[in-house]
Amino acid sequence: MVNGRASSFHFQASARSRFLARTSRSSIPAFIFVLFTFSIFVFIFSPKQIADDDVTKPTFTVNSRQVIEDQLWNSPFNDHFYPCIKPTNRYEAPQNWDRYITVRSNGGLNQMRTGISDMVAVARIMNATLVIPQLDKRSFWQDSSTFTDIFDERHFISTLQGDVRIVKQLPKELESASRARKHFTTWSSMSYYEEMTQLWRDYQVIHVPKSDSRLANNGLPLDIQRLRCRTLYEALRFSPQIEDMGKKLVERLKSHGRYIALHLRYEKDMLSFTGCSYGLTETQAEELRIMRENTNHWKMKKINSTEQRIGGYCPLTPKEVGIFLQALGYPPSTWIYIAAGEIYGGDVHLLELRSRFPNLVFKETVATPDELKSFADHASQTAALDYIVSVESDVFVPSYSGNMARAVEGHRRFLGHRKTISPYRKGLVEVFDKIERGELKEGSSSLSSLVTRMHKFRQGAPRKREGALPGIKGRGRFRTEEGFYENPFPECICHKK
Repeated sequence: MVNGRASSFHFQASARSRFLARTSRSSIPAFIFVLFTFSIFVFIFSPKQIADDDVTKPTFTVNSRQVIEDQLWNSPFNDHFYPCIKPTNRYEAPQNWDRYITVRSNGGLNQMRTGISDMVAVARIMNATLVIPQLDKRSFWQDSSTFTDIFDERHFISTLQGDVRIVKQLPKELESASRARKHFTTWSSMSYYEEMTQLWRDYQVIHVPKSDSRLANNGLPLDIQRLRCRTLYEALRFSPQIEDMGKKLVERLKSHGRYIALHLRYEKDMLSFTGCSYGLTETQAEELRIMRENTNHWKMKKINSTEQRIGGYCPLTPKEVGIFLQALGYPPSTWIYIAAGEIYGGDVHLLELRSRFPNLVFKETVATPDELKSFADHASQTAALDYIVSVESDVFVPSYSGNMARAVEGHRRFLGHRKTISPYRKGLVEVFDKIERGELKEGSSSLSSLVTRMHKFRQGAPRKREGALPGIKGRGRFRTEEGFYENPFPECICHKK
């Protein structure tokens, strides 16, 4: 704009000198009058035009860019929602009961965490003292970690002292006492556990071999639901060592700007369990089939991989995740943290994702080997690091539903409905197949528009927890309910009107 204005000035001066040279002395006053009038015109109108050019256009560009950034990264849902987990006025302090519940928590990290939260509530309902749970050492991950290796035991006990009495171990006089070994029924109600108190007539100790999903998702008193939230989101804090390392990982990722935490479930056990072999070699597919056949507690042995994929029951492949994020509008410079175990097929399968998003990192690339040395061979502890990074991420994307994905989504809802994008896998498979057939072009505006519309309402917006699917009777309906820890609204999240 400045150069244009300077050129105009030189052109006007040159023309004026030529004009004066040819004009007689008598015509000078008329020329001066014309020049004066023209100058006033320029003075009045040019500054406004300059202002429009120099200010309005850049402001429009910045605002447009900011709108796009906000749409990609920000959650617009946290203005009027806040955590509310304090007990009601009817809540009474726990008594010093001389009856005890011992627990062996089963499953991986997040299955154990939610199970422990359930058992705290069960101890409260049954007026019992809870002994610090034993963690699962026989699951797929074969982790020898104890409760104190993963959680801050002192914080756990002190935080819940107004709810349930918790002790580190049974009193010595009860160590050899006979105890009731009770597999509590899954998704049980308040009345079920009130009935189970009859066990105290014959025993002082009840041992619970499994802790997962022992409480119903819905229909429980408000104070019990809030106790579950206080346990999971406040009392079950990770050990100082894990918390410190998790904080370092988050800070290092944030130093590059905003980042996505991608829970990429392209792991050997998950692909074998779901029977999904799309994109794998025949040798790899056979290896997964054999693993499924040899895992006794997996009931489904023969699975049609094609039908699984079409139905949306398969984890997205790394390539599919790359196309998905690209279609949503995330630029190639986006930092993506992979929160997962070892990816099946390693770098070969990650190439398609990395080619689209080069800034692809794991905990092993964000931290030094020395920093991670103490966590080696402890899958639950490394999973805790991934959990922290995922909860604190700007955007969380799970490629498949599971215990970790549900737990992280629920925690992010609790903290203000942080942006969580849940891929609509069934719809996306149709999109990916169209790309392969050449009916849709990767990177096109039509693809971007289609995928964006498909996920408009799958970004963690506030909503009440979904109930059972219609038409399902009996106890099977509980399995179809949305999990309490996946969406603790409305009991643990309040709304400012």
